[in-house]
Amino acid sequence: MVEADMTSPMNADGQLGSLLDRLDRQINGLQSASRIGKNDHALRVLDVARRVLLHEDGLPALRQRAGTMDEAGLFSGTDWGRPAQLLPGLVKHTLTHAAQQTITLEAVSLLRFLVVATGEHATPDLSPSQAEQFLTQVLALNLDRVLGQGLDEAQRREHNALTPAIERLMRYLVQEVGTDGVLDHLIAEIWRIMAQRPLQVDHVKAMIAQIAQALQTGSSRASDVHRGADRLISALFGPTTLSREDPGIPAYIDRLSRADERMVQDEAYALARAMHDTGLVSDYHAGFLRWAAEADQAKMLPDALGLSSTGLDALRCYEPLVRALVDAAIQPGTAQAIYGLALMLERGILYSPPIAPSLWRLLETPLTEGCASALEATCGTALPPRTQLIAGVIMLLGQPLGVGQGNNPTCQSARALSMWALNDPDYLLWLIAQVTRRDRLVLHFEGEPLDSATLPPGLATSALLDADPVSVLLVPHLDRAYAEMGRRCADRSEDPHRWINPELHGWWVGRDFHIAVDVATGALKNYESFLRHFHASYHPQYNGNQPVIHPQPAGIAVTDSNATFVGWHAITLIRVGLDPTGQMRVYFFNPNNDSGQDWGHGIVVSTQGNGERFGEGSLPFEDFAARLYLFHDDGLSSLAPVSVPDDQIASIASKGLKSWAADRAYESHTTPD
Repeated sequence: MVEADMTSPMNADGQLGSLLDRLDRQINGLQSASRIGKNDHALRVLDVARRVLLHEDGLPALRQRAGTMDEAGLFSGTDWGRPAQLLPGLVKHTLTHAAQQTITLEAVSLLRFLVVATGEHATPDLSPSQAEQFLTQVLALNLDRVLGQGLDEAQRREHNALTPAIERLMRYLVQEVGTDGVLDHLIAEIWRIMAQRPLQVDHVKAMIAQIAQALQTGSSRASDVHRGADRLISALFGPTTLSREDPGIPAYIDRLSRADERMVQDEAYALARAMHDTGLVSDYHAGFLRWAAEADQAKMLPDALGLSSTGLDALRCYEPLVRALVDAAIQPGTAQAIYGLALMLERGILYSPPIAPSLWRLLETPLTEGCASALEATCGTALPPRTQLIAGVIMLLGQPLGVGQGNNPTCQSARALSMWALNDPDYLLWLIAQVTRRDRLVLHFEGEPLDSATLPPGLATSALLDADPVSVLLVPHLDRAYAEMGRRCADRSEDPHRWINPELHGWWVGRDFHIAVDVATGALKNYESFLRHFHASYHPQYNGNQPVIHPQPAGIAVTDSNATFVGWHAITLIRVGLDPTGQMRVYFFNPNNDSGQDWGHGIVVSTQGNGERFGEGSLPFEDFAARLYLFHDDGLSSLAPVSVPDDQIASIASKGLKSWAADRAYESHTTPD
């Protein structure tokens, strides 16, 4: 008889009790095993513990048994056998790169530290204070998992069935240990994330709520923590005078209705200031806008949105449309769309003739049953799916660089949505109209139609549960079309993106294509020539000071913090220019939810402080070029007007050869340092 696969969440549901019975039997077996048989019994314990860990409700049960497993000898003879000597800095690597058996052992060890910290279990040479300090450091070093930011390229490559379970474990540890000790790290990380202005901020809001609770209970030990947290907390729960003590939406509306005009004006200013300062929007802001619309206080709308003269002109020209968008999309549950609306007006895209009619069409389009079900699965049922979609469209049009791929291998599709929202929004709205009306997408590749309804699945093999509303509807269809384009190019001798990128993204993608590797062998090919072409195409000092006209797709060879090659990744090259210090930098969009990454050998992507606009990552030109392997250009200038120095090319090539290209054959007349 074949045993059911207990690693499947569906199979695990409802079977926790039987799993725990098996785990208890295996623990008893380990307890009574001879020294020779300990190892085999420990493996059996870990096998069942892994299955319990995968269960959504398994963590409390594992916690209850962590001390017993320790006493039974689960950690004996391993590096975890001396907990006082364990290093918190190694936990992240183990949880990301180790085999599932080792990950499970690490997870049980962390629960062991928890029960020691809370006094539920005692172990030699490890005091409760030491255990708590260890957990605090582990959480501070794993803030990406605590915050649920999604995986970077290196983590996505190592993604396995235990990844969601480990993320649950980290959140569980934060709940049990508290935010004291990690608070300063957590607040700094939230500010870093919000500096990139992502579309999805529910995980950030949840952490701010937890910080607020920690400060309210007085568990925070450092007064300087308050200074970093107060602005975040007030932005969400008390951004104005009338909402300062978080009275609730009904009470706030009542106070507004009894306030004089000056007080209402001050409320509008305060809401806008909090929103633009942090990128976070309070539910009170949504309540204010809806009250203003119903109370015939439309004159407060520009102040509540914090508009400049540009945004104010757009609002005045398209006020009926803006009011309709507010009525359809702005609710306490979709407050973030207010920020998107303000930025959309500031962009001035409503002046493009197709945009306003396309938005009116969106407002009048009913969703198909399939679209509604997909949105409900991701966004919940508290608000109608149509409200969620319109709010999502507003956010994407206002924040084109805020979209992310989540924990999905769909960087190409996420990049496409961003590029269209940034450069071709009427085409994006046309794609949305297709899907919402017909549950299908018809794109064209080299003159032939591609109907997503008839195509096999692409890289996204399951529903997107960690994406914005527009991505939820479009990415599955785009992913199928992208995969089909790849299949149609499979027999061509060159990289398929030579043909896919211009056909998928738009006419403005450069038709001249440059790649640093030979597709057939993976070896480097004319690397110095590739780097010279990149300078001639994009470096202002070597291309006649020509700016980037349209955002261009590019490919990077992603490396981890050890400069080890991870894989190929799609990004968008936005612009090239001098930063505030006078250094030439490349500013780009990374669809992986967080552009700030360490690519090794001192190449650390910056997201703020070096002239970045919201959503951009940046690197010095030479560092970016050292990780670049594919780019397009318009072909208007074939040679650099000013020759690029040989030593500069050699230096960049050396950085590539010492990292992602270390194992690739290399032929050149110049020997890099």
